[in-house]
Amino acid sequence: MNAPHASGFVFDNTFARDLEGLYQPWKAAIVPQPTLLAINNDLAGELGLDTTWLSSSDGVDVLSGNRAPDGAACIAQAYAGHQFGNYSPRLGDGRAMLVGEIIDAHGQRRDLHLKGSGRTPFARGGDGKAAVGPMLREYIIGEAMHALRIPTTRALAVVATGEQIARDTLLPGAVLARVAASHLRVGMFQYAAAHDDPTLLRRLANHAIARHYPLALQHVDNPEHNQYLAFYEAVVEAQAQLIAKWMSVGFIHGVMNTDNMTISGETIDYGPCAFMDAFDPATVFSSIDHSGRYAYGSQPVVAQWNLARLAETLLPLIHSDRDVSIAKATESLQSFTQRYSRQWSREIHAKLGFVDTTSALATEVDPDTELINDLFAIMQSQRVDFTSFFRALSRAVVGDNAPVHALLTDTAVFDEWADRWTAQIASRGVDVHLVAAAMNATNPVYIPRNHKVEEALAAAVAGDMQPFVALVDVLSQPFTERPGLEAFAVSAPDSFAGYRTFCGT
Repeated sequence: MNAPHASGFVFDNTFARDLEGLYQPWKAAIVPQPTLLAINNDLAGELGLDTTWLSSSDGVDVLSGNRAPDGAACIAQAYAGHQFGNYSPRLGDGRAMLVGEIIDAHGQRRDLHLKGSGRTPFARGGDGKAAVGPMLREYIIGEAMHALRIPTTRALAVVATGEQIARDTLLPGAVLARVAASHLRVGMFQYAAAHDDPTLLRRLANHAIARHYPLALQHVDNPEHNQYLAFYEAVVEAQAQLIAKWMSVGFIHGVMNTDNMTISGETIDYGPCAFMDAFDPATVFSSIDHSGRYAYGSQPVVAQWNLARLAETLLPLIHSDRDVSIAKATESLQSFTQRYSRQWSREIHAKLGFVDTTSALATEVDPDTELINDLFAIMQSQRVDFTSFFRALSRAVVGDNAPVHALLTDTAVFDEWADRWTAQIASRGVDVHLVAAAMNATNPVYIPRNHKVEEALAAAVAGDMQPFVALVDVLSQPFTERPGLEAFAVSAPDSFAGYRTFCGT
């Protein structure tokens, strides 16, 4: 292991050591005028980094890619992927670079990655640059997801480059310093499986097991359920849990290509993502998702489809007999439905007050499926704001229906439903005020409202970072209602009808 740099970086670069053939050594493009726009002090502390140094000219040079810290192994990673269902055999880090693997303050391995750091051999005709707006969006959404207790990559910093980059218009450039449990993707397994080196896929799988799922090694001597099948099942479980958590807060990723699905179970690549206001399973925000492939309600199905692509790559490792391998992988893939349903049940039961998230108050009582289905039918027919509605239910459970009524066009149908709901809550024999507190610990009051995100980004692009700072602060405590922040807890105005998001590439 390398000695720490003066900044506090401690690198141990296993990907670069173990996986030749899945990357190219690379250097970031020189940034002419690096200026620190945002730095994540909390994350820096987790990584054991000196924030004073990171904010210095030397630190900003590292965060922008102008300088590689001691012990770094700067590489552009290779991967393939299905993009909107169409296979691309060679994608890779076209405008990004893995600086190295940091051992953080808790001994955990984390990737330090730069996005917008210039063209690489995988650039496919792009300029390799990124704009201030999309990089700050990734910062905002990543921190919001982290505060919502959803596994996610996170931004360490955003650095303005002093350049103007050409998109539909000229935009100020930026580099994002991103931290992840790893950047191993389903698409990376697709790339490895498609290449001639017969050892490459096995080396990648072994690397992923060692890094993320070492318990799979308990199966190393079992020919009928070996470590690669156990590894696959662990990824299926991680993704089932992740997607259920997305669904529980109304998050829409927007571009669930196989190269955007991590092996670790973290959310990655916040391009055309957004949070749903009015509940509708068909909600799509991405400007490039013309068919609705990645709509809110389709995300569990797409996740399983992506996991099928991962299974295809692992067939040679799961069993020597291809037919046996297919049967075992298929059985594991099909378990996604049950795994997802189990996690979704946990999420929705907690949101409705049937699972206590603060202490063991009483025996859990499962609400009947009809009760839940009827609720979502009401929400969809009345286009109820997803986040505000669930938050308001904590008032309804103690007998105050007014906040929910304010969101509805037909209150009678809700009141009939609420009578059934509160009767089931009462059967638990728990003080409803404790139930309300548990619900408030699950149902956020603040999410990255699309209009607030756009306001913050527009101001930042114009040179005013204060709205960005204020929004990040609000989102850092999503479950705690604070006086004076009411504007952050309401749906987008009517002028945001038809809101669309963009990849920022």
